[in-house]
Amino acid sequence: MSSTSPTDPRARAIWRWGGAIAALLVVQSIILAGLFWLLAAHSHEREAEHGFARDCETFAALASPLRPATLRAMLTRDIHRDRFLAIFAADGSPIEGNVARLPHPATTGTKSFVAPIRATELPGKTHDVARLALCTLPDGEKLLTGVDLDDSEEALRVVRQSLLFALGPGILIALAFGLFAGRRAARQVDAIRRLTARIMSGSLEDRLPVSDRPDSFEQLCAHINAMLDRLQALVLDMRAVGDDIAHQLRTPLTRLRARLERSLRDTHDRAGFETAAIDALGEIDKLLGVVAAMLRIRELEDHARRSRFAPVDLAKIAADACELHRPIAEDRGIDLVCTIAPLPPFDGDDSLLIEALSNLIDNAMKFGPANGRVAVDLRRDGHHAVLSVTDDGAGVPVSDRLLVTQRFYRGSHEVDGVGLGLSLVKAIAELHGCTLAFASDRSCVSLVFASDRDNDKRPRH
Repeated sequence: MSSTSPTDPRARAIWRWGGAIAALLVVQSIILAGLFWLLAAHSHEREAEHGFARDCETFAALASPLRPATLRAMLTRDIHRDRFLAIFAADGSPIEGNVARLPHPATTGTKSFVAPIRATELPGKTHDVARLALCTLPDGEKLLTGVDLDDSEEALRVVRQSLLFALGPGILIALAFGLFAGRRAARQVDAIRRLTARIMSGSLEDRLPVSDRPDSFEQLCAHINAMLDRLQALVLDMRAVGDDIAHQLRTPLTRLRARLERSLRDTHDRAGFETAAIDALGEIDKLLGVVAAMLRIRELEDHARRSRFAPVDLAKIAADACELHRPIAEDRGIDLVCTIAPLPPFDGDDSLLIEALSNLIDNAMKFGPANGRVAVDLRRDGHHAVLSVTDDGAGVPVSDRLLVTQRFYRGSHEVDGVGLGLSLVKAIAELHGCTLAFASDRSCVSLVFASDRDNDKRPRH
């Protein structure tokens, strides 16, 4: 274990955390000791007052001639000689008991008070201090009842000594535990500080240690590690996007530059320059389309558009997409068949959903056989809504199904495109909590929407 000097920030943190925890434990110990002392001090008083109330009720219910004999019998049973009982006439003269005269000052009622008394039946003592209560009986006589304070004072003295004896070790234990807990907390915070310093320096692979049975702090560390995993994935994804854009744009830009150089070298009239400019603009539009598609996929993966979700009609979206592609299908000799079942509203973005469906229909018409058939089917399958696009082609091979949703992957270079269509469809599907599924026995791609219950539970951003 490495030593730390008092000026070291880690040492200051240990003393700060440890001092705060130790002070809290010390204050808690003192408060608990004080409460225990108050409870012990007042318990004898409450018990005595309950006994005084019983004595007053007992003698108030007796006739005056019976009171002296009853009082004497009670004193006879008091073998420890710690009770004081006396009956006085209305003028204060004693009638019976072991107290010679009324104490001064004395308050009438069951509320007790402490006062010196003149005892008549204590061996070797004529004066004592007792807790007393003075109550007036129905015929005007007064009953003085009380208990000796010697036993209670001895018990309180033992309690006081016990508390003082226990407080010393308790405070030492609190200080030791405070320093231990402070050192542990400072070490945990220092681990996070070192990790954040390494991350800021560019090391995204480091993680906080988490045991098999994590405590509260290690559960926090697990959440931090999960956050760092997501952060690292996003950073790597952004790097991959940059690499993809650079790789995919390099060839078209090189081709564009070569074409412009050739046009400048070989063209000598206005018409030739106009043709070269038109070709260059076409290439530039394709490049801008690639960049726009990449930025759109990035926006969808960050869920930036989820705040604009609203109830949408999937049947209307499917019908609009079919109407949009029907003229293109007729020009290509493709039979576009749409089977649309009415479904409950779905929470989503209608413009994104129609874009995803349009990409699927466009892919089906591109990769399907000439003069073939493309079917768009919207139906309910159990608790899910399924939107499928089927063509007469061979479909996507099982080995390529993970690849076709990656950016810039093109299953066939004979068909014009940049390989971003299914990547965009996948991003839109994930944004809506849908599943992009490929059929195993035919050329069919489906969007499987979450059930109504899952749709209600999907988090909003």
